Amino acid sequence: MDVTDTLVIGELTLELVHPPDAEDLLDEEAFEQEEFLPYWAELWPSAVALAREIERRDVEGAKVVELGCGLALPSIVAARRGADVVATDWSTDALVYAGRNAARNGARIETARVAWSEPDELLARAPFDLVLAADVLYERRNVELLAPLLPRLASEVLVADPGRPALRSFLERVDAEWEVETFSAQELPRGAVHRLARRVP
Repeated sequence: MDVTDTLVIGELTLELVHPPDAEDLLDEEAFEQEEFLPYWAELWPSAVALAREIERRDVEGAKVVELGCGLALPSIVAARRGADVVATDWSTDALVYAGRNAARNGARIETARVAWSEPDELLARAPFDLVLAADVLYERRNVELLAPLLPRLASEVLVADPGRPALRSFLERVDAEWEVETFSAQELPRGAVHRLARRVP
């Protein structure tokens, strides 16, 4: 039986469904192939913080992509605010829930299965106006995949992070190409939402 969480994001009241226990979804074969863990199955504080940041912005008509969307809360808020949204994740199960949650909340989003190590399908649709990513730096190897991918996707990125150890490495890696602006978020007492804007040559 799925769990339903009700959230108020600005003027939006949303309901998100997700599995009751992420550990029950562990797939030994997927873990052996990709060290894949079902992080997508939880509603993380970073997703809520990022959703609140998006709700405050004018994204109407923007072409938006969310990386590692999980339950797709930021994508849903962006879509409800008028953006054209593609929600992506490595996990097909995550995309099923993303689609269900979008439909439940009257949001029109597209979903696509994308691995950052094989981004060709996503790059074919670039450039986007905005990239969204909530709590995607939980493993250091993600920095090496994400940092070079972002400038190929868009000139603006919003990354919400609760203060993972890999965040410092990520910010150091992107410093040469991006201006970074940081916003505090009540959901992230040890973290923040970071806005990356491409530096003008």
